[in-house]
Amino acid sequence: MDPIQYIEEQREVLLQTYQDLHALAEPSWEEKETSRYIADRLRQAGFAVQTFPDHYGMIAEIPGRTDTVIALRADMDALVQEVDGVIKPNHSCGHDAHSTMVLYAALAIAASGIQPAHTLRFIFQPAEEKGEGALRMVQEGALENVSYLFGVHVRPHMEVSDGQAAPVIIHGAAGTIRGMVKGLQAHAARPQDGINAIEAAALLVQKLKHIQLETDVPYSIKMTQLRTENESSNIIPETAAFTIDVRAQTNEVMSELQQLAAEAMEETMRETGAAISWSMNEYVPAATINEKAMAFAAAAIADILGNGQAAPPCVSQGAEDFHYYTSTTPSIAATMVGLGCGLAPGLHHPHMSFNREALVDGAKILAQTMLLAAQE
Repeated sequence: MDPIQYIEEQREVLLQTYQDLHALAEPSWEEKETSRYIADRLRQAGFAVQTFPDHYGMIAEIPGRTDTVIALRADMDALVQEVDGVIKPNHSCGHDAHSTMVLYAALAIAASGIQPAHTLRFIFQPAEEKGEGALRMVQEGALENVSYLFGVHVRPHMEVSDGQAAPVIIHGAAGTIRGMVKGLQAHAARPQDGINAIEAAALLVQKLKHIQLETDVPYSIKMTQLRTENESSNIIPETAAFTIDVRAQTNEVMSELQQLAAEAMEETMRETGAAISWSMNEYVPAATINEKAMAFAAAAIADILGNGQAAPPCVSQGAEDFHYYTSTTPSIAATMVGLGCGLAPGLHHPHMSFNREALVDGAKILAQTMLLAAQE
């Protein structure tokens, strides 16, 4: 059976699969039932599924006539956020949709009986929301012999229109600086005897606000959290914990921001006498654009949605740990398809919704992209 026909005939089952995964919503590194559900479906279709003892990621393959691998990746975890007053895991970033589309691309190609020229690999990774899952899958050998890697992400309506798809999402780099200001306690009546950690942090805020780069590349650097455990109003606080959110559309600008942030902290220490310790956490690199991978995705979009339905490159200020795959292995040609689906009000909104029928076309696009790449 033709893979595209298979997906069309499985439309209702595909949409039910999405509902099932949506209901399972599990946080990063805890995707037990989600992983089991997907693995069971793959095994029922005859796949041998490689799992791992210390996390819930998995890999499945359709063997080809060569060792070269064309790979497709999905993320499985949910955000933890407040929904109608309740803190809970919630699929407001679309990972349940991504897993559904990648699963059905795999099932469709397997059902077709096609023996591809190259091996087709399907990667289901944990912990994208933590920015850690892709690196773990790299460590597990997910990129071994991979020539092309594809991914998908549902897009808000203002980025890609429903009924269209973009052959690339140009994500920016993002990182979180977490640090501690260490001052010196003193009586509030004698502030000259102490070093006020809050005042030092406030000076750091001002220095960050004055960072200006001569570039057209979008960027931002801002303190988003500041906490002190000082419970007395008449004591100069000795410690303050802070968080700085750093973003840039390119890795080069991101590196420059990190250097300037370090200089701002050094200046703050010199001017206040406080000590500042810090580290960059939850770092995610920016996208690397590959024209050949984009061309396969664009051709698949035209095949499935029709000529003229390939949207322009989708530029997003958000970040994605998909780009760790190419940052760790630059030889891989990769792109992430941006699926238009009428998504509103926006990603990470607790009541995010979209046109679920778009998942059928998304699965078709992914299957077609892999098959086109496997013919090279």
